[in-house]
Amino acid sequence: MRSRIVVPVVLALLLFVLQWQLWTGRGSVRDVAKLEDKLATQKEANAKAAVNNDRLGAEVRDLQEGLEMVEERARQELGMVKPNEVFVQITR
Repeated sequence: MRSRIVVPVVLALLLFVLQWQLWTGRGSVRDVAKLEDKLATQKEANAKAAVNNDRLGAEVRDLQEGLEMVEERARQELGMVKPNEVFVQITR
C-alpha cells in the first residue's frame, strides 16, 4: 500500500523541483529573457558603432587621398583663410 503512495509523491516532488529550477534557477526563463534584452541592446550599440566606424573610415580615406578635405576641416574648425581672402563672420 505504501509503495502506491510513495511513487506518485516522489514523482510529484521531482516535478516540483524541476519546475522550480526552470522558473528560478540558473538558466531560467527569467535569466534567458534578461540575456535576450542585453543581446538586443548590445546589437543596437554595435550597429551604431559600425555606422560611426564607416563614417570615420571614409573620412580617413578622404584625408589620405586629397587635400580638399584637409582644407575644408581647416576652414571649419580652425577658421583658416587663403591668402587674399576676406573672412566675414555673421553673429546673431
